[in-house]
Amino acid sequence: MSERAAIILAAGVSSRMNTMMPKVLHEVCGRPMLAYVLDACRQVGVAKIYVVIGFSAEQVKESFDGAGDIEWVVQEKQLGTAHAVLCCREQLKDFGGQTLVLCGDGPLIRSATLRTLIEKHESEQSAATLATAVLADPSGYGRIVRDAYGNMQGIVEHSDCTNEQLAIREVNPSYYLFNNKVLFEALDKVQPDNVKKEYYLTDAMAGIIRTGHKVVAVTAVLPEEAMGVNSRRQLSEASKIMQRRIQQELMENGVTIVDPDNTWIDARAKIGQDTVIEPFTYIHGEVTIGLGCRIGPFAYLRNGTVLKNNVVLGVYTEVKNSTLDDGVRARHHSYIGDATIGRDVNIGAGSITANYDGQEVNHTNVGDNCYIGSGAILIAPLDIKDGSHVASGTVVSQESANELGGKSKSDVSQ
Repeated sequence: MSERAAIILAAGVSSRMNTMMPKVLHEVCGRPMLAYVLDACRQVGVAKIYVVIGFSAEQVKESFDGAGDIEWVVQEKQLGTAHAVLCCREQLKDFGGQTLVLCGDGPLIRSATLRTLIEKHESEQSAATLATAVLADPSGYGRIVRDAYGNMQGIVEHSDCTNEQLAIREVNPSYYLFNNKVLFEALDKVQPDNVKKEYYLTDAMAGIIRTGHKVVAVTAVLPEEAMGVNSRRQLSEASKIMQRRIQQELMENGVTIVDPDNTWIDARAKIGQDTVIEPFTYIHGEVTIGLGCRIGPFAYLRNGTVLKNNVVLGVYTEVKNSTLDDGVRARHHSYIGDATIGRDVNIGAGSITANYDGQEVNHTNVGDNCYIGSGAILIAPLDIKDGSHVASGTVVSQESANELGGKSKSDVSQ
């Protein structure tokens, strides 16, 4: 099996997004679009990834700081896709393996499609292979031109199509795999002979065909995967598709989602078997939920939340950056922020942790088997011992909590 690298094109400015940030950093279900493309490459064994950046390059790099398999390549002027790939010449000049070329604004990419592309490339022993899609509305996409025998003859950009070519529904969603040496030889010959006066990667593909190398197109891309994100509307559509994927995988793994259309779950969330997610629940960030929990309706779980097993969070309960141990109950209108809650704790309706003092965020620790009555306010920093009983309506500071002395069922008041 050949060694494999990837070039991801992420340098462009998106005027249609009307944004001040790089397009590839806009989030789909909690993660930057570019993150999904990077993951798909890793899942098919790509050892080294070259990401071509330009607009707000430092912001993109900072967002993926610590990713050791990424090398950043700057495209100073955006002169087309072929020019972007050529920016990686120095990094890949001695590489003799396969090079994937993908777009960073395609978050709906699946590793299964890349595997099909790779398998086709290797079985056909082709110099270049691309994965295509068939769309009901191919507007805006380059068309795949084949001869009478089905052999690929080239790709024509939408703006350069004849009326006959505009009727073609097989399109190029920019999933490419090249023999690296062939790719860069072809790129040297590309000229900006098109309406936009840009250097097209599709022209490199045409050049490879003209020189007699074998080029193969495999129809492997689902219509939804072909979607690039070039507007806020498309960003919303991509997020809805990704949300369906996330929920489908969770349900296949034993999670009950009562009303998928009225539930939102971050791509980074992990949820255990036999947990039930009630309607209008919103889970955002790196959240971990254990086995047999019941969440919602109208619950809000934020980044850093860890729920262990058999936890119940009810209506209008919010949890942020906190760990709740087995058997915790917080059924009504509670806020738990920056806290560690022990086993079998009951948190009554309307009780909250007051974790911010105006300058610092402070931590609350509640021991095992505690009862926190309705309407209690726990003022952090605070440590409540095992077996404590906090009366309804109580405001608890560390001073008043110390009066408990570890006694079971003692009331705290202030």
